[in-house]
Amino acid sequence: MLSTELSKVIDATVDEAWPALAKLSHDIHANPELRFEEHKAAAWIAELLRARGHEVEQGLAGMPTALRARRGRAGGPKIAILGEYDALPDIGHACGHNLIATSAVGAFLAASAVVDATGGEVVFLGTPAEEGGGGKIRMIERGVFEGIDAAMMFHPFDRDMLAHTALASSWLAMTFSGEPAHAAAAPHDGKSALQACMDTFRLIDGQRVRFRDGVRVHGYVTNGGQAVNIIPELASCEFSVRARDSAELARVRAIVERCAKAAALASEVTVEIVAREGYRDMRNNMTMARAFGAHLGALGRPARETDDRVGAGSTDMGDVSHVVPSIHPYLAIVGENEALCHQHAFAAAAASDRGVVTAMHAAKALARTAVELLADEQLRSSVKAEWSAARA
Repeated sequence: MLSTELSKVIDATVDEAWPALAKLSHDIHANPELRFEEHKAAAWIAELLRARGHEVEQGLAGMPTALRARRGRAGGPKIAILGEYDALPDIGHACGHNLIATSAVGAFLAASAVVDATGGEVVFLGTPAEEGGGGKIRMIERGVFEGIDAAMMFHPFDRDMLAHTALASSWLAMTFSGEPAHAAAAPHDGKSALQACMDTFRLIDGQRVRFRDGVRVHGYVTNGGQAVNIIPELASCEFSVRARDSAELARVRAIVERCAKAAALASEVTVEIVAREGYRDMRNNMTMARAFGAHLGALGRPARETDDRVGAGSTDMGDVSHVVPSIHPYLAIVGENEALCHQHAFAAAAASDRGVVTAMHAAKALARTAVELLADEQLRSSVKAEWSAARA
C-alpha cells in the first residue's frame, strides 16, 4: 500500500499544476496534428516539463516528436508513464489524445515529486503516431523499453474500466489492374478492375460466418475508376483486419486475401496486395490494473474491472504489453453510450471541463500506482509473475 503522506504529495502536485495541465490539454486539442507531425504538441509538452526542472530528450527512436524525461536514481526499478498526442484526419482529437498527454505529464510531475523517497526511476515517454503509425513499436525496436519494469497510460471512453481487450490488427492495401474500354460502345472489350474490387467486399461479407467472436474486417474503396464512360482499368481498396490474437488474425487475413484473389480471377484482372503490419493484442496486467483501481477508488471514482458489452479497437500499447507488464485503463469523459471514440461528440468532450477533470483523476491514479510499484518490491514481483505466466 502507498503511504498517506506520499499520496497527499502526489495529489497536491497535480492540483498545483492543474492550470498549466489544463492549458496544455486545450492547446493540443485546438491544434490537432496527424501522426508523426505532432510538432506543436511535443514542443508544448517539453516546454512544460523543462519549466518545472526536468531535462527532456527529443527526437527519441529517430522520431522528431518522440520525447523522454526521467527523474530518480538509475539502477533500481523503472516505471514508464506514456503519453499520446496525435489526432485523426478531419475529426481532430476524437480519441482524446490531448487528455492522454495531459494525464501522463501530470502523473510524471507528481511521481517525480516523491521518487527520491521510494528509490528507482519514473520515466515519461511521449509516444507519437498511435493512430496508425505505431510510434511505440519503433520505440520498442530501438530499445527504449529495455530495463523498464512496467508501463501505463489511460484512455478516455464512455465508462470507467480498469482493463479491456485491444485487438491485434493489420492493414491490407489492394490494387486491381484490368483493361479499359468504352463503357457503352464496347464494354465486352474491357476487364473491370472496379468489378473485382467490389466483388472483394461481397466475398468478404460472405465469409463473416467463419469469423470468431471479436474479429473485425472493414474497408473502403480508395480508387473507384477513372471516368463514368470507361471500364475501370485501375481500382483499389484498403482493409483493416483485426482479431483477438495473432493466430486468429493470420487466419482471417488469409481469408481476406483469398477473397481478393478470387475476385480478380473472376474478372480476369490482376491484384497486388501490400500488407502493413498493425498492432498486437493487449495483455492487461490485472495485478497492476487492480492497484490502479484501488487508487482511483480512493479518489472517489470506483471503476468496474471490465465490461464485455463494449467493443474493442486496436492500439500500439498492445505491443508494449508484450514486452513489459502494462495497463491501459479507460475513464469516462461522456455519459455511458452518449458517444464513443472517433465521433464528433467525443472530440467535443475531449475539450470539455469533464474531460480535463478526468485527466486529472487519471494523473493522480497513475502517479500513485507508479510510485507504489517503485516502493513495493512484492507488488512488482506479483506484476512480473503474472506477465511471465501470460507470455508462457
